Amino acid sequence: PEGYQGVIAGHEPCGQIIKTGPGCRRFKEGDRVIVYHISGCGVCNDCRRGYMISCTSEKYRRAYGWQRDGGMAEYLLAEEKDLVLLPDELSYADGAQVACGFGTVYEGLQKIGICGDHDVLITGLGPVGLATGMLCRAMGARRIIGIDVVQERMDLAKKLGLCDEVLAAGPDNVSQVRDLTGGHGVERAVDCSANPAARATAIRATRKWGRIVFLGEGNTVEFNPSPDMIHDQKTLYGSWVTSIWLMEELVERLVRWNLHPARLITHRFPLEKVGDAYALMASGKCGKVAVCFDEELQA
Repeated sequence: PEGYQGVIAGHEPCGQIIKTGPGCRRFKEGDRVIVYHISGCGVCNDCRRGYMISCTSEKYRRAYGWQRDGGMAEYLLAEEKDLVLLPDELSYADGAQVACGFGTVYEGLQKIGICGDHDVLITGLGPVGLATGMLCRAMGARRIIGIDVVQERMDLAKKLGLCDEVLAAGPDNVSQVRDLTGGHGVERAVDCSANPAARATAIRATRKWGRIVFLGEGNTVEFNPSPDMIHDQKTLYGSWVTSIWLMEELVERLVRWNLHPARLITHRFPLEKVGDAYALMASGKCGKVAVCFDEELQA
């Protein structure tokens, strides 16, 4: 069942294989790997397509850190089918963000398409929103506009060059975005906040024939389908995590683009201080927070 089941937490693991069991055919001891954070049955239609996140088996679908032991420990037992090779060019801190964070974003951006003609709006500049800015920049977006309520995250988005314009969340956001885009609105919008007002802004600030994708989970949204969507020929996508094969493609692209997700990390903690890490993350006054082992604590 969905929901936390009292196991070891940590659903974005990345590490080195120290021992393999019988039957392993691809990976070996010493390999550096990223763990796709959902382990599925492997034989349903969604698993065969690489989308273990959508596995239909109640018996075998288990998320690392939710229904089976996750990465907040010195050792983790993982299945070979759930692993993606981590290239030497990427650190463990880079790789740990690929699955749920950057992978989720990459999937959503593939659905809406990003190119040099596009102005992009990002609502919510937490770790997923910051990852959206980084990937949109690499994919050639013309201009990136971000909206958030937390000053620290707004400042970080500007400092890292992930957004060209950053707006404080408020009732005038739609008109502000239109003013920045010649009165037209953006071609693409990505909601990473799950906030009802932010979602409505993403829809209404998108221009005619534009595309919107919702990545942030939970909550609700209210809009008027005819004027807000239908008459302007807009397309709204929902996107949940990614497939393991698209995750492998993303890893290849990160190397090609010389992108390092670890740039989004503002705080690193050792395993014994994981409680402090969660508390900081819950405050929202940070970028990405990572729990690292000795060799990457000071990176």
